[in-house]
This record gives sequence, C-alpha cells and structure tokens, in this order.
Amino acid sequence: MATTYNIVLLPGDGIGPEVVRETQLLLEELAPSFGFTFQFEKHQMGGCAIDATGQPLPDETLAACKRADAVLLGAVGGPKWSDPTASVRPEQGLLALRKALGLYANLRPVKIFPQLLDASSLKAEVLDGVDLLVVRELTGGIYFGESKEGDETSYSTMLYTRPEIERVVRVAAGAARQRRNYLVSVDKANVLGVSRLWRRVTSEVMAEEFPDVELEHQYIDAMAMHLIRRPAHYDVVVSGNLFGDILTDEAAMLAGSMGMLPSASLGDSSNGLYEPIHGSAPDIAGQGIANPLATILSAAMMLRHSFNQDQAAEAIELAVERTLEAGYRTPDLAGVAAPDQTVEVVGAEAMGAVVRENMKEVIEML
Repeated sequence: MATTYNIVLLPGDGIGPEVVRETQLLLEELAPSFGFTFQFEKHQMGGCAIDATGQPLPDETLAACKRADAVLLGAVGGPKWSDPTASVRPEQGLLALRKALGLYANLRPVKIFPQLLDASSLKAEVLDGVDLLVVRELTGGIYFGESKEGDETSYSTMLYTRPEIERVVRVAAGAARQRRNYLVSVDKANVLGVSRLWRRVTSEVMAEEFPDVELEHQYIDAMAMHLIRRPAHYDVVVSGNLFGDILTDEAAMLAGSMGMLPSASLGDSSNGLYEPIHGSAPDIAGQGIANPLATILSAAMMLRHSFNQDQAAEAIELAVERTLEAGYRTPDLAGVAAPDQTVEVVGAEAMGAVVRENMKEVIEML
C-alpha cells in the first residue's frame, strides 16, 4: 500500500497562490514515480486570513497544520496590511505558526547555479563555488522578547536561554558534519551579554558533542562583510533570530534573485514548514510572471527533511537545473545567460510546465 503524505498548503498573499499552485502540480506528477501519494489541504494564513476572519492565523488553519505531515507556504503580507502600528498584521501569523509547531531552526541553503552566475551584482569569480547553509534560530531572540512601545521610549529585549541555543547549534553542527565539517557561529559578543551566552554555550556544545567539526566565531558586522567578500569560504553558518534574518536576505542576493532560494523550518518532529524566502511581491501579483523555482525547491527540501525521500528531492533539483541550462528564465532573471545561450523569458505557469517535463526525463534516468 502506497504511503500517503498529508500536506497543508498555505498559499497566502500576493504571488503566493501562483507559486504554490505550480509546486502542487509538480508534486502530484512526481508522486506516482516514487510509490507514494499526497493529500493536500488548502487553508488561509496572512493578509487573506485577516480579511476573512480578522486573524492572521485562524484556529482552523493552525489545527490543520498540527495534523499535517508538512506545511508548504507561499508568502504573506502586502501594502494593504503593512501599517506597522496595526494590532493585527500578516507576519504575526507566521511567527505564531512557527512557535506553535515548535519550529526553532530555519535552514536556508544558498547554492549558486552556474547558469545564474551573472544574475548577481557580485563578480562571477567571487561567487564560484558558493554552496552554504545558513541555520537561523526561529523562536527566541528579540522578536519574542519582552517589548514595549511608547511615544518617547520603546524597547525590545533579546532573550535567549541555554536550551534554545543548544538545540539550534546541534542542528547546525549536524548539518556541518554531513558537509565540510566547518561551522561559523555569528553573534555580537563584544557588545551584548546575550551574545556572550550564545558564544559560550555554542563552544561547549561543539567541544562536547561535535569535536570533529571545526568551529569559528564571527561578529555579525564582520560576517556581513565576509559574505560579500569571500562567500565560497563558508559552509554552515548558525546565528540567532535577528542576525540570521539579516544574513539570509543578504545571502539571497548572492544568487541574484530571492526567487531562487528555498527554506525549511524544522523542530524536533518531522513536521516542518517549507517556504521560499521571497515575499509576496504584490507589485507583480496576478500578472503570471512570478518565479516559482524557490517554492519548487522548498518542496524538494520537504521531501528530503520531512519524508526522507532523497531521490525524489534530487529529481526536482536536477529538473530545475536542466530548466536553467535550457535557457528558461522568469522576468526576475531575464537577461541572465551564458554568451552562447539563448534565453526564453516565461511566466510562472510556463516555467512550472517546463520543470515538470524535465522532471519526467530525470526520473527515467534515476
């Protein structure tokens, strides 16, 4: 009897429904070749949920996510709900979902496809060989610490406990052990007491549990510089919530477009949340020109991390690579090609169709 994986789809706002739709079509086509099936449930979260229910994460949506084997998210937010003083905002739904599911480690791989070396504003020789993984702590730090807003004085507290640091460092170190055995921990220990705790606990965990993995400490400001100066030097990077948020957006630009980078949010169970790192891009929503590749690659991460279907994940990744080699580009990547390559600029639907066709050929070869 075929295994059935239950996936909750949260298309969200802006281009979210467009990129999630193409990813669902791909997963439906993929499943029979690997002997499993998918059961999809679609629910509201973000701005669309605020409009419908008054809440960014309705109880029905949260309950479905807790029951699911994995959650695939498009994007949330947009100008309609962007007032930072509003009591209810789309982003609150995402933070609450991560917290409720116990998803404390956000994995963001940054791998430069050779076909897109010219998409970045950095020189190709600086980008050559870039293949790094940023592990960001998700449920602690300044986004969840005590905070107060006033007319004359406001504050937000960056709070971390030893267990919170230990568990995310273990995830990052375990990943490093499967890669190049090199981990960089990012903090601001020269200024912040909370960062000194981060550094001390990280050093203890690494010495006691991962003595075979090389550990390096970097201040956040220095690391921001090094990511631009010598990104290929790094393998796995671990940091707290705020610093990781900044570093991962910076790292996204190494690839030339946020439309290319996936992410996975994981906890102690296999139930993870998978999403592209890009936003809802309301300026292009509904035009059919969104880039679905980051969401498609997020689905590959879902197959690998939540379902242990490595071969199926590889089929998706190779299909994306073949599609880029053939010269297909969405508008965010228009004009990016090798000197002898012809580029065909397509929209989300056509890009999804080409990836599915290439996936069929890849599966036959595996």
